[in-house]
Amino acid sequence: MGQVRLLLVALQFLTRLPVPQVRGFTPDMISRSTRYYPVVGALVGGVCALVLTGSAQVWDGVLPAMLAIAVGVLVTGAFHEDGLADTFDGLGGGTEPARRLEIMKDSRIGTFGALGLGLVLALKVAALAQLAPPLAALGLLCAHAGGRTAAVLAMAALAPVGQSAKWSPDRLRPIEPVLAVVLGAAPLVLLGAQAAPALALGLALAALPALASRRLIGGYTGDILGAVEQMFELGVLLALAAP
Repeated sequence: MGQVRLLLVALQFLTRLPVPQVRGFTPDMISRSTRYYPVVGALVGGVCALVLTGSAQVWDGVLPAMLAIAVGVLVTGAFHEDGLADTFDGLGGGTEPARRLEIMKDSRIGTFGALGLGLVLALKVAALAQLAPPLAALGLLCAHAGGRTAAVLAMAALAPVGQSAKWSPDRLRPIEPVLAVVLGAAPLVLLGAQAAPALALGLALAALPALASRRLIGGYTGDILGAVEQMFELGVLLALAAP
């Protein structure tokens, strides 16, 4: 039952899905629940995959891909997309760590954030639209599960800064990233030979905001984790769309 509660905490934290109230909640459960982030990602990716597969029976072209991406945004409440936009604004618009963190906390979106978010979403839609529906559906499953895994790895590798230091009361234990990697890598097996390039490009793009945040603000924030997740998704889909 303790593991079920951790999964519910992860669902509650990462999505807008209705979740029963978690009994005996403690702040420490937020950190412990990260082991199940890939499971939540697989759930979100599965919903997106179903939408894409179903809509592909009705429409051709780019529309099924757009609907799949839109549903993912709705299910998560644009949780990760908001972090991506704030990351572009903060890291691109600030000149010192304190100012960058201040910009990232601002609810308004700036030029860097709007352009970055728009381009990433457009690239994901374009990549999905090039794939046959079965591969696109599988790609969504792998991208979403792996994206949450990449976020957990970023949490393990970097120190929390700003507000993130408050909602992350202690560092992750080794079991959290290990389990997250196992759970997040499982769907990639279904890609066969395409798994290696998808994983490589996903990790390469996810590393960009992680490394930039370590250099520019000294660690990660929740926004940085959202950017890591989104960039991993993009990398997987771009790799699958490559000829």
